[in-house]
Amino acid sequence: MKDMLTRLKGLPQVDDIEQSLQNEGIIIKRPIAPEKSILIDWTRKRFSKNWADEVSVAFNTMPVNCFIAQKDQRIVGFACYECTSKNYFGPTGVIEEFRGRQIGKLLLIKSLNALKEKGYNYAIIGGVGPQSFYKKTIDAEIILNSGESIYQNLLKHK
Repeated sequence: MKDMLTRLKGLPQVDDIEQSLQNEGIIIKRPIAPEKSILIDWTRKRFSKNWADEVSVAFNTMPVNCFIAQKDQRIVGFACYECTSKNYFGPTGVIEEFRGRQIGKLLLIKSLNALKEKGYNYAIIGGVGPQSFYKKTIDAEIILNSGESIYQNLLKHK
């Protein structure tokens, strides 16, 4: 999987998306310490052990380097940043029944704005799956020769 790079200046405005989701009862927030094991377990069950490990790292900072989407006190999506490497976005995911509502876009933009607030001008999206989503949403570009990314020699869970 390749990495992508995006410019943090001029990110899309998402206030209207956030308001629309709030009207549906979906809120976006940073998780707090008592929610750590809930989010880690949720990520492990729905996505992967590796992503759960990255989520655990998000709680090593204050504020937490993560945002979650929740409805009725139930997690429906998440996005983390600076969990595997400085200035990296990811992992991120939204459960299938909530996809297509722009939750992923809102989580992405909130995370990228948090990286911008840390002083970065660009951000790396590591080991990208849906390249077209990142190109369309934030005009991200593939980083040449990034096929051998930070994840290249990742240990495998057995």
